[in-house]
Amino acid sequence: MGKKLVAYFSAGGTTAGAAKAVAEAAGADLYEIRPEVPYTGADLNWMDNQSRSSVEMNDPSFRPPLADHDADIASYDVIFLGFPIWWYTAPSVIRTFLESYDFSGKTIVPFATSGGSGLGKTERTLQDTVPSAEVRGGRMLNGKQKKKDLISWIKGLGI
Repeated sequence: MGKKLVAYFSAGGTTAGAAKAVAEAAGADLYEIRPEVPYTGADLNWMDNQSRSSVEMNDPSFRPPLADHDADIASYDVIFLGFPIWWYTAPSVIRTFLESYDFSGKTIVPFATSGGSGLGKTERTLQDTVPSAEVRGGRMLNGKQKKKDLISWIKGLGI
C-alpha cells in the first residue's frame, strides 16, 4: 500500500527505539516529531501538578509548537505514529503534529510506549483529530521488539 513513514515523538529515548524498529520492519522512512522547546526531566515529572507536561495534559486545547514543519506527509500513504502514553493518551505535541499537516486519505497506525498503561481511547482521540484519515491497528510496543513480530503485525494490517 504505497510509501510508509514512521513519525515519532520520544521524550526519553524509549519511543525512539521502538520507532527505529518499526521503520526497519516496515521498510519505512523515519521522522522525529520535535517540540520547539525540548522537554527536560523536570518537565516530565508526572507527580508534580505544575510540571510542564502535567499543565499541558490538563488543558485539552494546548498545542506545544513544533521545532519544524518539514515532514513531507504528502509523499506517504501510511504513517506509523509513535509516542509515549501520557495520562492515558498521546502527548499534546502529537495533536500539534496532526493538525499541522493534511492527512486526507492517509492511513495512520499508532504505536506507543508506556510504563504502565495501554492505548486507552487514544485511537479515538487521534481519529477525532484527523477525521480525513483512517486511524487503525494501534499497538503498545514496550521493551525490545522482535523484528519478526513487528513484520507479522504490519502484515496483519494489510498495508
